[in-house]
Amino acid sequence: MPSHPPAWLRWAPALFVFLWSTGFIGSRLGAPFAEPLTFLSWRYAAAVVLLVAAAVLTRSAWPASPLLAGHAAVAGLLVQGAYLGGVFCSVARGMPLATVSLIVGLQPILTAMAAGPLLGERLTNRQWAGIALGFGGVVLVVSGKWSGAATDPAGYAWLAFALFGITAGTLYQKRFCGAVPMLTGGVIQYAAAGLVTAAAAYATETMVVQWTPQFAFALGWLVLVLSLGAIGLLFTMIRHGEASRVASLFFLTPPVTAVMAWLLFDESLPAVALAGLAVSAAGVALVTARPRAAA
Repeated sequence: MPSHPPAWLRWAPALFVFLWSTGFIGSRLGAPFAEPLTFLSWRYAAAVVLLVAAAVLTRSAWPASPLLAGHAAVAGLLVQGAYLGGVFCSVARGMPLATVSLIVGLQPILTAMAAGPLLGERLTNRQWAGIALGFGGVVLVVSGKWSGAATDPAGYAWLAFALFGITAGTLYQKRFCGAVPMLTGGVIQYAAAGLVTAAAAYATETMVVQWTPQFAFALGWLVLVLSLGAIGLLFTMIRHGEASRVASLFFLTPPVTAVMAWLLFDESLPAVALAGLAVSAAGVALVTARPRAAA
């Protein structure tokens, strides 16, 4: 049974959607100045340093057993390594942000289908209707972007890899990492993902970085706001709620990303996209709303 969530967590979904959406913007801002796996390696290294310092200062407990530490490492490889690696590599290959956010935004459908047999969660007809609305809203928002989407098969393969990583990572985190301390567990997750990513970067990339102000800003934002803030918020919501409900929030990130791209990069946002925002919001509300207790 999910534990009773703290009062402040009621504001977490809206904050998470905003923060998570900025990750796509940050990846685009930093992409011209470093190859994708090299970019991620620096991000993971900085996150590990900050989390270790925070763990020492707060005297946080470490996982109680090697098994729990291993579970944290696996979750990190899936959520950090596979998901972020796939997203960054697809963006580096020219995939539009709307297309990237749409494909990885299909996670709620996969999570909902897998949560039943793996976690014992069952969705009501109302929630399935919400998932259908959420997906329909996402399609409306990015429908005008498909004509400009990259046709590179490798780009779509990286997105499929990212979609698998975030779906499997969400389920794995919920199933096996409930007893892993949040702070020190993050150290293990980023260290595991960083080691694998750095090895892949060393084998396949030049690892050259152009340290421009734009790249420094993008890296700092992704480390502080995404790697520490949004990921911690995601795992907190997973710990206090059903995986399928938390995953439904990802339906809102493509519309929000489209709005940010319109504001920052002057990408068009037609009326049909605004309608999609409302449809996605309604779908997420249906999936995430908890049923009233019986009298």
